Amino acid sequence: MIKKFDKKDEESGSGSNPFQHLEKSAVLQEARIFNETPINPRRCLHILTKIIYLLNQGEHFGTTEATEAFFAMTRLFQSNDQTLRRMCYLTIKEMANISEDVIIVTSSLTKDMTGKEDVYRGPAIRALCRITDTTMLQAIERYMKQAIVDKVPSVSSSALVSSLHMVKMSFDVVKRWVNEAQEAASSDNIMVQYHALGLLYHLRKNDRLAVTKMLNKFTKSGLKSPFAYCMMIRIASSSMLCTASAIVHMPNCTARELAPAVSGYTTSYKYIATLAITTLLKTGSESSVDRLMKQISSFVSEISDEFKVVVVQAISALCQKYPRKHSVMMNFLSNMLRDDGGFEYKRAIVDCIISIIEENPESKETGLAHLCEFIEDCEHTVLATKILHLLGKEGPRTPTPSKYIRFIFNRVVLESEAVRAAAVSALAKFGAQNDDLLPSVLVLMKRCMMDSDDEVRDRATFYMNVLQQKQKALNAAYIFNGLSVSVPGLEKSLHQYTLEPSEKPFDMKTVPLATAPITEQKTEIAPVATSKLPEKLAPSRQDIYQEQLAAIPEFKGLGPLFKSSEPVQLTEAETEYVVRCIKHTFANHMIFQFDCTNTLNDQLLQRVLVQMEPSEAYEVLNYVPAPSLPYSQPSSCYSLVRLPEDDPTAVSCTFSCTMKYLVRDCDPNTGEPDDDGYDDEYVLEDLEVTVADHIQKVLKPNFGAAWDEIGDDNEKEETFALATVRTLDEAVNNIISFLGMQPCERSDKVPENKNSHVLFLAGVFRGGHDVLVRARLALADGVTMQVTVRSTDENVVDVILASVG
Repeated sequence: MIKKFDKKDEESGSGSNPFQHLEKSAVLQEARIFNETPINPRRCLHILTKIIYLLNQGEHFGTTEATEAFFAMTRLFQSNDQTLRRMCYLTIKEMANISEDVIIVTSSLTKDMTGKEDVYRGPAIRALCRITDTTMLQAIERYMKQAIVDKVPSVSSSALVSSLHMVKMSFDVVKRWVNEAQEAASSDNIMVQYHALGLLYHLRKNDRLAVTKMLNKFTKSGLKSPFAYCMMIRIASSSMLCTASAIVHMPNCTARELAPAVSGYTTSYKYIATLAITTLLKTGSESSVDRLMKQISSFVSEISDEFKVVVVQAISALCQKYPRKHSVMMNFLSNMLRDDGGFEYKRAIVDCIISIIEENPESKETGLAHLCEFIEDCEHTVLATKILHLLGKEGPRTPTPSKYIRFIFNRVVLESEAVRAAAVSALAKFGAQNDDLLPSVLVLMKRCMMDSDDEVRDRATFYMNVLQQKQKALNAAYIFNGLSVSVPGLEKSLHQYTLEPSEKPFDMKTVPLATAPITEQKTEIAPVATSKLPEKLAPSRQDIYQEQLAAIPEFKGLGPLFKSSEPVQLTEAETEYVVRCIKHTFANHMIFQFDCTNTLNDQLLQRVLVQMEPSEAYEVLNYVPAPSLPYSQPSSCYSLVRLPEDDPTAVSCTFSCTMKYLVRDCDPNTGEPDDDGYDDEYVLEDLEVTVADHIQKVLKPNFGAAWDEIGDDNEKEETFALATVRTLDEAVNNIISFLGMQPCERSDKVPENKNSHVLFLAGVFRGGHDVLVRARLALADGVTMQVTVRSTDENVVDVILASVG
């Protein structure tokens, strides 16, 4: 009988554990409610919890008692309650060894592990493998192979760990799954990769040659999981000890005979040392950096290039973690750069130095000096052009830019066509940004105009004519900041223009902008050195949406797609209908794409649309419904909205959204719907349109030049108090998120211990209007922000300031 606590007991603390005085017989008596109809998930959960508690407290369940409770519990699979189902899995595992005929739930568990509910699949696999014996293992082999390579990480990990347990039961069967385990070992998920490596090792640990091959394979391909790396070190260390022991105990061997074995052993030791050092670099503290650099110096010259690349990548990660240690790591990298090595090794070092320069402005001149020295003897065209592009970007803004001119022009004299062309582009940037260097640069450009290569001559001629104009706007448009358009979109627009002869000039504003995620740290805008273009450019996410929307007759004549937002969830994850919205912005319209999923297997929805009620002067023009929405098969419906014409500053709006549809009940097993249906609706979350939905991010590598190019004809300035913001970092992140513009000049990185900061943002407003924002931030009691906006259109300036206000 279960003891009931009174108020006094609770106050004294004796009632802190509600299961403390459970009696097994009383709990088993309660378990009879499992047979009741309808099932009460809440009560059943509570009883299962009691059973598991008693089992884990060491309470003895007789075989008959456990079997009866187990059989009653199997009826709970009729309930669709997720928490109850997962508790059933736990109970099955706990009672697997004491109940008879537990195998009767095999079909239920198999159905769950192969079903569409990911939340069930992993736990079902673990429970199924706990009750499976050697006679049943082959029956689920096909399902286990599929689960090991499943795209859902939790499912794959569950299958791998369960396979590891079943190795003890039936090694030969599990060994047949090695191909699937190898595929899982290449997963991007760190736990899947770790579990796959563990399974592969346990399948091969008795075969030293197989273990060695596995180590070599993963050393070359690399591992993304730090857990897998640690396991690799353990496996390799174990192999090393075995090898050393074998060498020591070899009888009657001469030094000459032992030399190859010792050499191989030493090579393996370097591999272990590399993995150990890189692990320390990833996990070490800031105070240990100097010591680690000395340790690496002692052996790095003796390891192969592939190991050196691993070390450099670890140093790069350490630089981002501890930026104040950049000088120590920069000196170490410069020494490595002077050593012999292949392309991949040198590229890793160059990339690491460039990332340090961009993260730490005070390291710029030191880093550029190391790179200038490197390109004097660089044999790799790709690295030389990359460094020249960096020199053109950063060199003109250093205190003494003239010292870089010699290194750049030497490339024009000594290098291949591709490097010469890159050097010409770098020289042009020095002339465009430094008036005192312009005469010298023009002289060098004249020499380049006599080059034997067409590309070099054409560039020199072009830049010569632009520089001679001495106009900041021309320099910004044609030397510093190039076009930010989608190349496939430009190709398609030009082709369309040639098909329809017109006296009207081609308008670049009709070309979609480039929408690939852009970050200054990773973006490479090195000049194209040859006329050969890639055979096929992969379409961007926006190009795909453009094609899909253009195929819908109701959306003809809207012009090019300007921007597509990230999906916005309009329902909770566990609701019967899942709806998300993607906002597509055009010059004068917006299309709202609602991706809908029906999670009810006993309903078929038809003529599904989302009715929208705007709070502002937005006008809903048309709805395009989804014809049918069967169970678990996503489909999309659309709403077309006209943007306000009378008030250009009215860019923000809130829509109340209601999903409307015809419901036809259907058989959950066959999916066959009833003949009759009824109208119904489902209220969704409100949907907001903000200023960020009207602005596309564009990168301006030289913000100052872009600022001068637009000019101050349409410039306005206002000051705001951000009362609720307490740090400059928070202010910067909020502004970037709210306006949806691209931070330039790495101004989104706020230096430590600073009370003021300047943020530079660039974008294009719908309709093709450039807009730049300079926000001066000061930290006192809250953050004060002075915002200056420039644009090619005055209305856009008003939109930005009105939105911020």
